[in-house]
Parts: sequence; structure tokens; C-alpha cells
Amino acid sequence: MSENFQDNVHGKALVFNLPNHLVISLLNKKRWHLAFAKINCSRVLLSLFDEVVSKNDKINYILPASASFLINIDKPSVNSGCFSNVNQTILSKIVKEKNLDELFKLGGGKGIAVSLKTDANRGIDGAVEDRQKEFGTNTYIKPPAKGFFHFVFEAFKDPTILILLACAALSLGFGIKENGPKEGWYDGGSIFLAVFLVISVSAISNFRQSRQFDKLSKVSNNITVEVVRNGRRQQLSIFDIVVGDIVCLKIGDQVPADGLFLDGHSLQVDESSMTGESDHVEINQDRNPFLFSGTKVSDGYARMLITSVGMNTTWGEMMSTISQDSNEQTPLQARLNKLTSSIGKVGLAVAFLVLVVLLVRFFTGNTTDKNGNKEFNGFGKTKVDDVINGVLRIIAAAVTIVVVAIPEGLPLAVTLTLAYSMKRMMADQAMVRRLSACETMGSATTICTDKTGTLTLNQMKITKFWLGKECIEGKSYISIAANVLELLRQGVSLNTTGSVYMSSASGLEFYGSPTEKAILSWAVLELNMDTEKVKQNCSVLQVEAFNSEKKKSGILMKKVEDDTVHAHWKGAAEMILKRCSHYYDLEGNVNSLNNFERMKFDQIIQGMAASSLRCIAFAHKQVLELEHVNPNGQQKIQDNGLILLGLVGLKDPCRPGVKTAVEDCQYAGVNVKMITGDNVFTATAIATECGILKLNEEMDDGSVVEGVTFRNYTEEERMEKVDKICVMARSSPFDKLLMVQCLKKKGHVVAVTGDGTNDAPALKEADIGLSMGIQGTEVAKESSDIVILDDNFASLATVLRWGRCVYNNIQKFIQFQLTVNVAALTINFVAAVSAGEVPLTAVQLLWVNLIMDTLGALALATEKPTMELMEKPPVGRKEPLITNIMWRNLLAQAFYQIVVLLTLQFKGESIFGVNKKVNDTLIFNTFVLCQVFNEFNARKLEKKNVFEGIHRNKLFLGIIGITIILQVVMVEFLKKFADTERLNGRQWVFCIGIAAASWPIGWLIKCIPVPERPMFSYVNWNKLRCM
Repeated sequence: MSENFQDNVHGKALVFNLPNHLVISLLNKKRWHLAFAKINCSRVLLSLFDEVVSKNDKINYILPASASFLINIDKPSVNSGCFSNVNQTILSKIVKEKNLDELFKLGGGKGIAVSLKTDANRGIDGAVEDRQKEFGTNTYIKPPAKGFFHFVFEAFKDPTILILLACAALSLGFGIKENGPKEGWYDGGSIFLAVFLVISVSAISNFRQSRQFDKLSKVSNNITVEVVRNGRRQQLSIFDIVVGDIVCLKIGDQVPADGLFLDGHSLQVDESSMTGESDHVEINQDRNPFLFSGTKVSDGYARMLITSVGMNTTWGEMMSTISQDSNEQTPLQARLNKLTSSIGKVGLAVAFLVLVVLLVRFFTGNTTDKNGNKEFNGFGKTKVDDVINGVLRIIAAAVTIVVVAIPEGLPLAVTLTLAYSMKRMMADQAMVRRLSACETMGSATTICTDKTGTLTLNQMKITKFWLGKECIEGKSYISIAANVLELLRQGVSLNTTGSVYMSSASGLEFYGSPTEKAILSWAVLELNMDTEKVKQNCSVLQVEAFNSEKKKSGILMKKVEDDTVHAHWKGAAEMILKRCSHYYDLEGNVNSLNNFERMKFDQIIQGMAASSLRCIAFAHKQVLELEHVNPNGQQKIQDNGLILLGLVGLKDPCRPGVKTAVEDCQYAGVNVKMITGDNVFTATAIATECGILKLNEEMDDGSVVEGVTFRNYTEEERMEKVDKICVMARSSPFDKLLMVQCLKKKGHVVAVTGDGTNDAPALKEADIGLSMGIQGTEVAKESSDIVILDDNFASLATVLRWGRCVYNNIQKFIQFQLTVNVAALTINFVAAVSAGEVPLTAVQLLWVNLIMDTLGALALATEKPTMELMEKPPVGRKEPLITNIMWRNLLAQAFYQIVVLLTLQFKGESIFGVNKKVNDTLIFNTFVLCQVFNEFNARKLEKKNVFEGIHRNKLFLGIIGITIILQVVMVEFLKKFADTERLNGRQWVFCIGIAAASWPIGWLIKCIPVPERPMFSYVNWNKLRCM
């Protein structure tokens, strides 16, 4: 408008001469007199309203009586974008401050929808690029991820690395001073280079792991949201939501962005993530229409208008300051850290003894240099530089022993195997949200699974329909009485969270849960239901949304033509039947539901359930005005004295391969229990079909119970019977939680699947919570440890295999590394005490450390799961990490290496007729090759054939090849760096032959049986502590 002035116009009951469908109520007398005195102002207002009406003739503005209406006509509205009346600042301020006055001034939620060019029914039409440009995208600016140099800096924090660097620096300085830059840098430079390699490999591994977690985090945050665009409901990524979108919310959904309530029923949200308050907040149009990103829907359903996205939301501001730390320590990592600490203490003690022995021998003149001269001839006769160099060499050797002794590769191996398994599990339709679940799943003894969508396909189809006591099939639908048909159409069309859309391209499209889609498609295609027509003829007064506790949903509606009020209920057949006192027959007559008739209907329900059908009933009741109003003025839906409209049976076929997956779990010693909300007959039929129940198992033997029965058991009865239960029917989320608690008390490691909001307590209580990626609510996913992306039980069995694989791979690496540790420590200690020198130099030990820790971890931690893992019973909670089998294998190999290498140390020169330098090279080469060949032995802890499936692990073969090539380079070409001498062909054959002998030794050792009782259980630790 060209003329402009600003004022508040208020009146008590003023109605402008506008079309009937646009009524503006204005308050405040003082302002009214001031405004009405200005005739020109009134003309401008009328002109403005006429303009709004002409542009939006379909929209009916009725402002609450308490609202004030502010129109700015003094100053033109300036907006940089194409949305004339609002901008991001206004929208954010209204929602964040919960400013009802400002909201009503702009016409409420529907008024803002008009300003955002959003149709309240059809949503956004056309492209969304302008909205993203104007209001931003629904993404958050996160703190920068940790860079590569952060991990390099972390690696430098290792005290042993710092000591080695100090020794290297001093050795370099003194070496250059003594021998000049050309020759003097070898000793110190070699240590520097070796330390650099160790740090680089460690930093690269941790950096890649960090990036892997970032990628998984992005995937887990990319949830799907149901949005109305171009007049149809569609699933969109949360990142594609824009301002002006209309989002459909139901129980368990996460609110994807800040916005306003448009319409819906009984909506309650959990704002604890924002406020910390556990009480649920009621959302409605008049008093609290504000919805915040990150909150969860706890009850009801609604449609909301998005007003702020991304960094403009309250959640976005908060998330931008939080960095996700992927340094979660799993229980296995904690146990390994204790093991590392214990081994490190032993290594430290050995290194200290070596240091003392070598220093004593040095200062007593019992050590010689390369030329055979005494290194120390007394403080007056030996140069200070020579003394310092000698001492530094001894310190470096002792520190290097500590480096080799401390198995820092153990945590690295866990990290590598977890990161690798997480990546592979993602490809196998399982997204890990908590690292600890990877390893804990390997110890699972019981799996409590849902039925719908997990054991079955969740592709519902109505195959049976009973009206009264008659089964309606084929074209018999035309014989249904008109009054019953009308009531059925009302009950289906209005009492639903689904919707029907007619597409010009693909015809009819149905949206909602699989159950809702099946019922809607049946009603539209078989009963000729026109949802739009039904909704025009009826208005919904109150809704009671479905949840797994009530197992039913209801609506209170009023017919437009005669203002009569009706209640419609839909839910589990036996639940609804209990509430019915009458039923309709095929002719539309109402018949009394006596005990005999009720028994007939029970038999119909049981017959459908025995055919694996899910039974749902529809019921109706006409209510008086006085009956549906509570004393507090709220509307209430009557659920007693109902008239049964009909029963439908929905078929949900079992998933292909689910029986095999269940059998695999049972063969692996894992009990599978089905917990479902379906009735006992449907549950029994499906459980038998899936292999959870055997054909001869009946309810009488205690393998099948109902939730209410289990709930009413005493604590002692529950603990006694819980192991035998295979199926729990008609269960509530509380029953599932109760079963998990009982199983855990009995010492089971429990995995639980869940998809609903009410499953969250059981998912959190379980050792491993598994939520469903398709049907699961966001609340369930957040409470879980692993998300099964395809909702398939077969994927759950795959997760079980991966969990066992993680644990098994760690055990392989522990056996491999402890063999090296025992051998290296023993050889260095014996040689130092008896000969006064260590056979392996600092650089050589660092090279062994690199092979053992990093390359060994990569080779053994990336083995894929095999079916043989499912042939063993689950690993118990208190089972030792190092089993008797592992002790047998590692001690035998370590003993062999010690004998061979000490023989070379003391007799090698005479056996081969070589000098000391070549003999030391032989010891070094044999030691490294022994570890290479022993890596093959470590692949199989129990099986004698260590080469089985090796062709499938290309990474293992690649690492073995790289290790051998690098070893050849170290011995043959890096003489000065590694302090080695070149070996001839005969010497290489000897080294390889000695190392290869570990294979037949490993085969023979595995023939020796070991006791089942853990080795250290024979030791009374408490008695030792007292001593």
C-alpha cells in the first residue's frame, strides 16, 4: 500500500462490512475511539482487508477474542526476499519466546502459512530453492573435526616415545660431535626415523577411525520425515526440510525443526532434551502451539508448520557448541587397558633389571666396542662423550624393551576391528550407534524379538472380513446394509493416521503404517470409500491415539447433516469385543451380544489368529451431547456399550530366510523369544512358522504366556519360568521390560528389539538394544545401541556373527602379541644378564614393535565372520579374555622362539662360522620371520588348518607380503640404519626354515587337550593378597 501509518485498532464487537467468511474481532476501547475518529484510517483498513480476501478467498481468518490485531500502514514492509509479511527474525522470535500475542497479530499458524506461501492442505507447491536461500537449510554448523595433527600430537604424549626421542636427540648430538655429520647421525637418526614411523602409523589409524565415526554419525542423524508437498504425503530427509513445509507428526517422532501446531489431536511432546523437565508438554492451537526441534512426540498426532530450520532453531544453536566425541571406551577396551597395564609393569621391571645389569657391566669395564676394546677404562681415562654415548645406548635399549613390552597395539587392535566391523555391518544392514554393542553382541545368550516387521515382512493385506457371524468374500460387499457401510467408512476414514492420495501418474497412493495402509486400501477398493466426502460430512471433535498399552484408538465425531455425535473405535479384536454389548448383522440390524454370541465371536477371532492373521475390530456408538463432556469441560470418548461393526484379518507373511536365521541363533546357543502385542493364537502360529516354537509345544507346558499372566506371577515364579518361555503374547512394553530384568538377574546377556516409543525402557535396560530402522520411532532409535536398517531378523543374526567375530579377532591378536612379548622380554633379559648386551638394538626392536602392533593388528583384526563362530556357545560375562587354549598356543610358540634365539645368541657364531655382527643379524631376521609365520597360527585358535579361508582375506596376505619385503630391505639394504649385515642364500634359507617350523609345532600343540576351567581360577588371589 502507498499510504502508511501505524496504530493499534481495537474494538469490542466490531464487524466490518466484509464477506461473511471473514470476521475480525477487535478489543480495547481506548484505541478503538482513537482509531475510529480517523476516517481515512478506516478506509485504508477496509481496502487492505479487501485485498487480502481477494488474494486468499479460500482462507477463513477467525482471530481469538483475546487477540489484538496490529496493521502497519505508516511504513512500508521491507523484506529482502519474496515473502512479504515475515522474515526469519520475526519467525524465530515468536517461537523461541513463545509469543502468542505476536503470533495472533500475524493471523496465527494459518496466517503465517499464508505469509510463507504455504497451502494449509497441500503444503508447498513447486521448488524450494528460494526458501533455502531466504531461510537457510536444515543443517547445523558443527565444531571442526579433529585434524590429522591432533592425533600426531596425541601419539607424542606417550612417555616412552618421549624418552626415546630424548635419547635419539642426545645420541644424534654426541654422534655428530664424535664422528662428524656424515657418519655420526646413524644411531640417533635411525631411532628418530623408527619413532616417526610408529607415530605416523598410529596417527593415521586413529585419524581414519575418527573419520569413520563422523560418517556413521551423519548417517544416524539422517532421519526421514513425513512431509506434505504438492498435496501429497512423502518421506523426505530431515536435511531437506525447509521453512513453510508442513510436517506430519505421530507418536515417537522427533520434531525436525522449530514450528507451529496447525491441527491435530492429543499432541504431547517430551521437551526434556531442551529443558531437562521430564513432564510431557501439551501442544494445542490456542494456548501452546510452539514446537521445538529435537523434542519427541510422546502422544497424539498433528501437522506442524516449519518456521525455522538449521542454525535458526534453538536446537541448532545448542548443537553447534557440542562436539561429538568418538572416544567412547567399550568394556573390552577397558579390560584390555588393564591387561596392557599389567604387562607394561612386567616389562618395566624387566627393563629396569636390564638397565641396572648393563650399567654395572659398563662401569666395571666388562663391555667392549666394535673393535674389541673396553668401553670404560675409568673416569679419568675415558672421554666424557664416550661415557655419555655408552650410557645413552644402554638407556635407549632399556626404554626400547619397555616399548616392545607394553602392548599398546591391543587398544589399537580393538579400535581397528570395531571400526572395520562397524563399516561391514553397515553394509549388512546394521548401523552401530554405540561401540560397546559390537563386542557385547558376541556374548548374547538371549534375543527377545518383536514379530511385526522383524520376523514378518510388515506387508499387511486384509484377507478376511466378518460382519456379524458371516464371512464376507468376493463381491458380497454389495450385500452389506447401507447404514453399516456408512459407519464402516466413517470408522476407517476418520479413525486413522494414514491418508489416501489420488495421483494422476500412478493412481491411488496410500500413506501411513502398514496396518493403516492395508485397512485404507481395503476400504477404498472394496467398500468404495471416498475419504474426502466422509471428511466433508463429518467433523472430528476428539481423538485418542493408538499406543501399545491401550492397543486401540478412538475418535469422537459429529455429523454435519444432523449434528449427531458418534464414537468410533478400532483396535485388537478381543479388546474391542470386551467393550461391545451389541453387534450389527449383514442386514444392518442391531443384535444383543450375549454370552453364547460372544463365544461365537471368540471362536471366529481364534480361527483367524490360528491362520496367522492379525485380528482388528471396528465398533461404534452414538452418544448424547451430555455424555461426551467431562465435568471439567473436556470432551471424552465413550468406550463402553459399543456396537460391533466388523472384524478384519490381516495377513503379514513371514520373511524369507527368517526360519534359517532363528535356527542359526539356536544352534549357536542363543535362545530366541518372541514378544508381541498380537493375541496368543496369532503369536503361536507365527512362532511355529518361524521355528521359535516346535510343533509339539503347547501353552500348557509354559512356553507360551500372555503378558498379563507373566505380569501377575510372583517374583519367584517369574524367575523360575522365564527361561522356558518362548512366546509372550498380548504383551505391553512393561511386560517386555520385566522379562529383560528377569533374564539379566539370571545371568543372561540380553539383546532386545523394539520399534515403539514405549519400548525405550526395555531397549535401555537390555545389554544390547536393537531398534528397527524402517518402523522404529526416533525415540526407540535413540534408546538403542544398534539400528537394524531393514527391520529383518536375518540381519540380527548377522550382527550376532559380527559380535562374535570382534571378540574372536581380539583374542587372535592377544595371542599373537603376547607370544612376541614373552619371547622378546625373555631373550633380552637372559642375554643382558649373562652376556652383558641385548641382541636386538633399539631400531630393530622398534621395527618388531611396528610389525607386531600396527601391521599385526591390521592383519588379524580384519578377519571376516565365519559360520564356525556360530558353532560355539556364547562367551559368558565373566569368562577370561585369555583362555586356556590361548595360553597353550602362545606359551608353546614363545618357548620355541626363546630356545632357538638363545641358541643363536650363545652358539650362533661357532655354528655358522660368522662374526658377531652377522650373528646378531641372524637373530634379528629369525625373530622377525618367526612372528610373520606365527601370524598364520594366530588366525585359528583351535582349528589345525590355519590356511582355511585365507584366500578371502586379501588384506592379511597383503600385510604379510609387505612385512617380508620390508624385512628384506632392512637386512640387505639398510645396513647402517638397522645395524645389520647382508645375509647369503644359505643363511636366509636357515632363517625361513626355523620360522616355518612354527607351523608344524602349532599343529602338534593343538592336539594337546586343555581343561575347561580357567588356568588362574586355581589361584586363591584373596589369600595371596593377605600374604
